[in-house]
Amino acid sequence: MIGAGAWGTALAVHLARAGYAPRLWVHEADLLALLTRTRENPWYLPGIRLPDAIRPVGALGEAVAQARIVVVAVPSHAVRAVATRLARHLDPGACVVSATKGLEEERFARISEILTETLPGAAGRLAVLSGPTFAVEVAEARPTAAVLAAADETLARELQHALATPAFRLYTQTDVAGVELGGALKNVMAIAAGISDGLELGANARAALLTRGLAEMTRLGVALGARPRTFAGLAGIGDLVLTCTGQLSRNRRLGLALGGGTSLAEWQAGTRSVAEGVLTTRAALALARKAGVSTPITAEVAAVLFDGKAPRDALTALLSREVRPEEEDDAGGAG
Repeated sequence: MIGAGAWGTALAVHLARAGYAPRLWVHEADLLALLTRTRENPWYLPGIRLPDAIRPVGALGEAVAQARIVVVAVPSHAVRAVATRLARHLDPGACVVSATKGLEEERFARISEILTETLPGAAGRLAVLSGPTFAVEVAEARPTAAVLAAADETLARELQHALATPAFRLYTQTDVAGVELGGALKNVMAIAAGISDGLELGANARAALLTRGLAEMTRLGVALGARPRTFAGLAGIGDLVLTCTGQLSRNRRLGLALGGGTSLAEWQAGTRSVAEGVLTTRAALALARKAGVSTPITAEVAAVLFDGKAPRDALTALLSREVRPEEEDDAGGAG
């Protein structure tokens, strides 16, 4: 397990419960010492005891030595650097599962694309894990359903059987692009929903944002090669609903803070956690412009995050857009 944030730690706990003895790679030396001494991750997943089967390690080579399955769960901005180091240690034949939701800000790449570039030998043994999954609930073995996507359907089924438990149900997919884009773009919509709730605009406004947000995600995803049906499943609407309404959502909490008058810099200074929607907003907006796709919600979130636009003005701009038939708006285009 590569990455000891909330999600990586929760997945390690899940895998230990499933009968494995996962090695959990921890980047920060101070956190490694805490995990080893207390058997808990107080920085990112407090209150969850690590099963004895989990072995926290600080050396990347030690973490993946002779591993049959390697799960990558580091923040999107760190994936390329970590994977470049990982390439020197990965065993031939190892399966790599990306559990990171996001897009690379500089090159606008999906995580699987980064891993394919940096781990050339693993290209045919690569899968992505996504869906509506709050880390603490997975760690607590609360009922969860998620999606494993791989271009190789046989690989997806093998990993499904290897990683699923009765409390962690996995479905398979071959639409890797759609599953990744759903998991990334919903974070932008969660920031928008949080802003709306922070401004106390009400449940009607939140429902409208979720609905139009799903249309925007689908429109951009299809332009980037995804299948539209994927966005109607767990990696699309499932993750969107969870992230836009759940109290544990980091991206929604960021939006709430922005709606309440806190700046992005102030919010980031007060938390260790990464809100993936921040970097994804820049990447998604660039991809949309390149593809000629209309993404008004993403554009307004970007204006609030990076241009100092007042949150209320951003929501007003969305509400005052030219009215049109719903089917026409869903169809996209540059308007």
